[in-house]
Amino acid sequence: MVNGKTVPIEESILVVRGQRVLLAGDLAKIYGVETRVLNQAVKRNRERFPEDFTFRLTGGEASAIAASRSQSVIESALRFYGTRN
Repeated sequence: MVNGKTVPIEESILVVRGQRVLLAGDLAKIYGVETRVLNQAVKRNRERFPEDFTFRLTGGEASAIAASRSQSVIESALRFYGTRN
């Protein structure tokens, strides 16, 4: 739930390097915890996760995702509010 709204998990799934992934921030929202708390829990319990459970995004990947999400928010707002003439 985000801001009292249920957000379909499908909207948070991205494809990175050919893998379907959830970003730590999105997963933290699903569990209702801060991202840093989720990351700490994963670090403390590495043995419970497969070796390929986590990976770091490159700067380019992070920038592309941020730009994509920003564009989605803008397009969503335009559909909701309409365009100004």
